[in-house]
Amino acid sequence: MVPRHWLLLFGGPVLLLVAFASLAHGAAVMSVDLGSEWMKVGVVSPGVPMEIALNKESKRKTPTTIAFRNGDRVYGEDAQTLGVRFPPNSYSYLIDLLGKTVDNPMVELYRKRFPYYDIVEDPVRKTVVFRTGEEQFTIEELIGQLLQVSKEYAEDSTGQTISECVLIVPGFFGQAERTALVSAARLANLKVLQLINDYTAVALNYGIFRRKEINETAQYFLFYDMGAYKTSAAVVSYQLVKDKATRETHPVVQVLGVGFDRTLGGLEMQVRLRDFLGREFNKAGKTKTDVFTNPRAMAKLFKEAGRLKNVLSANTEHYAQIEGLLDEQDFRLLVTREQFEELCKDLYERVTAPLDKALAGAGLQLDLINQVVLFGGNTRVPKVQDILRAHIGQELAKNINADEAACMGAVYRAADLATGFKVKKFITKDAVLFPIQVVFDREGESGAMRQVRRTLFGSMNSYPQKKVITFNKHTDDFEFTVQYAELESVLGKDGVLVLGPSVDLARVQLSEVAKRLKANTADNVESKGIKAHFVLDDSGIFSLANVELVLEKTVTKADGEGDEDESTFQKIGNTISKLFSGDSTDGSKASEAKATEEGEREEEAGGEEAKDAKEGGEKQSPKQKEDAEATKATKPESNGTSSDEAGATAAKNATVKPKIVTLKETIPSKVELTFVHPLDGDQFESSAKKLSALDAIDNAKKRRETALNALESFVIDAQVKLDEEEYASCSTPDEIETIRKRCAELSDWLYEDGTDADAETYETKLEELKSVANEVYARHWEHNERPEALNGLKRMINGSEAFLRNAKNLTKEANPEKDVFTAVEIETLEKAIRGTIEWRDTEVAEQAKLARNAPVRLTVKAIADRMAMLDREVQYLVNKLKLWRPKVKPTPPPKPEKKPVAGETDEEGTKEPSSAEEQVVEQTPEKDLSEEDGGEGLKVEEIDPTDTLKNADGSDHTEL
Repeated sequence: MVPRHWLLLFGGPVLLLVAFASLAHGAAVMSVDLGSEWMKVGVVSPGVPMEIALNKESKRKTPTTIAFRNGDRVYGEDAQTLGVRFPPNSYSYLIDLLGKTVDNPMVELYRKRFPYYDIVEDPVRKTVVFRTGEEQFTIEELIGQLLQVSKEYAEDSTGQTISECVLIVPGFFGQAERTALVSAARLANLKVLQLINDYTAVALNYGIFRRKEINETAQYFLFYDMGAYKTSAAVVSYQLVKDKATRETHPVVQVLGVGFDRTLGGLEMQVRLRDFLGREFNKAGKTKTDVFTNPRAMAKLFKEAGRLKNVLSANTEHYAQIEGLLDEQDFRLLVTREQFEELCKDLYERVTAPLDKALAGAGLQLDLINQVVLFGGNTRVPKVQDILRAHIGQELAKNINADEAACMGAVYRAADLATGFKVKKFITKDAVLFPIQVVFDREGESGAMRQVRRTLFGSMNSYPQKKVITFNKHTDDFEFTVQYAELESVLGKDGVLVLGPSVDLARVQLSEVAKRLKANTADNVESKGIKAHFVLDDSGIFSLANVELVLEKTVTKADGEGDEDESTFQKIGNTISKLFSGDSTDGSKASEAKATEEGEREEEAGGEEAKDAKEGGEKQSPKQKEDAEATKATKPESNGTSSDEAGATAAKNATVKPKIVTLKETIPSKVELTFVHPLDGDQFESSAKKLSALDAIDNAKKRRETALNALESFVIDAQVKLDEEEYASCSTPDEIETIRKRCAELSDWLYEDGTDADAETYETKLEELKSVANEVYARHWEHNERPEALNGLKRMINGSEAFLRNAKNLTKEANPEKDVFTAVEIETLEKAIRGTIEWRDTEVAEQAKLARNAPVRLTVKAIADRMAMLDREVQYLVNKLKLWRPKVKPTPPPKPEKKPVAGETDEEGTKEPSSAEEQVVEQTPEKDLSEEDGGEGLKVEEIDPTDTLKNADGSDHTEL
């Protein structure tokens, strides 16, 4: 059907069918809460608010499980189901294995909990590799595939391609875990905008919806989380803070203290309940086989323990039931909540420790905390809530979604970081959990080498931030080490469990130090040491930005001398400074302002260095003090003296104060990571190819399933339709017999030889069947759609006739003043309408003589073509009417007016006064656009095109 777009003219009907196509630009982003047990995906896209993406089962969270079997790859609930039958092929609780070597205590604990996995060591990186038969998967490959399926959920939800994300991590993740997760995201073709700690994401989500309650006074909240694998607590503050640079006030959430227990969580409770059920089954003696030696039975017990744990959170007792647990023996046992709590008695004693650690780290008492807010699935356990409630002496806040709060906070952060979105600013300041220090050797006063430690990022320091350390006693190539610091005070005896046996992060080797120093040796050049710049970004990932040699050069010259040394850019800068400062003499004010600014910047950097030196126990040397005094002496004087007096003094002394120029030269550095190396280089490419091959298999499988379903559906649909009168009447007996025979053959083939056919074969057979049946379907469609098409043609004819009646009144013969249309145009439209009516009546009559199974004479396309022809004729006249303008009649020239002579009487009897008798009673002066009247007339403002204008936003803008 062609679109009809007529205007409502002359009282005629509206015929308006306009199709608009909107093109959406892909700018959607997502967040992923990749928990140990569940995975949640948050999305935000243009015009759509933040929401949780649904998975294939239309659920808001997905089990973090992936399984492989006979070349098939499944996720979520399907993977869990497969894992009950084939436990070694289904992998879950993976996130806590990232960035760890196989000898890490957390890996040993994982092996103990799930003994049926075959975990081997990566020969290069010493990390975790799962082996099942001939297949092997690194931990990054498994996590990457989970992130890949989360990306698919997000893209299905938004209908857009997604390439950027924010990932949620536990706050105690170190450098190895964070870099490993970024590598896994790269395998999933995702760009990580930020890694955000789980409690920070929840605190951000909590503050977003309570923005109006935040003021200049700090408010303190404690967020308590008990998940599947761990428990954590964080003390945060909410406060409105004014930005010194922009003068804007924004809410700020800052992490003040953090406490955690690495192994306290719902998984440990579920494992203990699983083992309890296993022991009870063995006690029953239904079989001689030990249930703990059978992986499939252990997987069934684990699944039932999880269900039982959740039920006992709301009930005091419940039956555990498993059909055919082992050797076809069923298992049924009544378990009470008291029994479950007795199993976890020692775990409940550890519930309040993270909360107390967080308060201690923040330096706050419990009475200053506004609320203790719960999130995480296992905070629903009644015993946990009772312990916390008794400990804090107040009710617990449950006013956030325990499952989705972190994901929604992270997707808000993703929208803030991504391009294409503008959100209300909400600043987050996270805190360093594990201090980082620099360790290097330096020669002491006695000549012996001693080890020096400098803290870069202390415990609970806010990040992101940058730090600088100055090495001012090294004159030759040297190296230093970056490592975790003060772990005993932060982690106690659990340091090895959290971060592994090694505390080293990186080894940095500096080269060409002596060469660069020698190249810059001069009487007026002084070395200020080698400065190493370190960065802790908003993902909590540490890096060395650069290393540079800093030199100060003293330049002394008399007035008017050395101009040839001044660069072109400096001359241009001085000229611009004079123009805008209004100083036409020597530009001394601009120079003073520049020097002052440089001095402030250097002082700020020096403050960082002084702080580091203080933390390391060093004092400023006498030489440094002399340098500081000399630098201070070279700073410009205050502005108390006028420029004229300054110029006179300068002329009198005929000398200029020495100028200090700071020079920086890059020192080559080589960084060698000493923690678990991230997946990179050839290994990364190999993993990417492996995942691409799996994707190709999945895509081929989806194509085959789609083609098979399409063929089966078409066969069944064709057989059903031929039994219906409306379709059977549109086909001949031969066609019906051919279609039925073909469908029967395909049905037999599908369930015999065609079970293993490929997608291309299914698609070919479907096209062959369609070529036979589509003729019947086309006739049925024509007969069904023809009445609506004829109704549309009828409405168009009626509208055209109404237009024609009004158009006849706009001709020269009918209305000379509104001669819009000519007689030929009116006649042409009239013929088109009359011809269309005749054609319709003839074709309808001829089509009615034909049977439904005969070839169609009056097609919908023919009707549409007639409508298009009639539409063109009317549209031509409509456009002409839009452009028509009435003709303007010529104005006759004015008659000449006879001027009466002074003293004579005019025709009306009024006497014209003579010059002597002239008296002006009232006079309105004409507007004089010149300035010859001394400014008394109307003045015209002259605009200089080079004047500086003010924009609407208040900024200066020069119109050129």
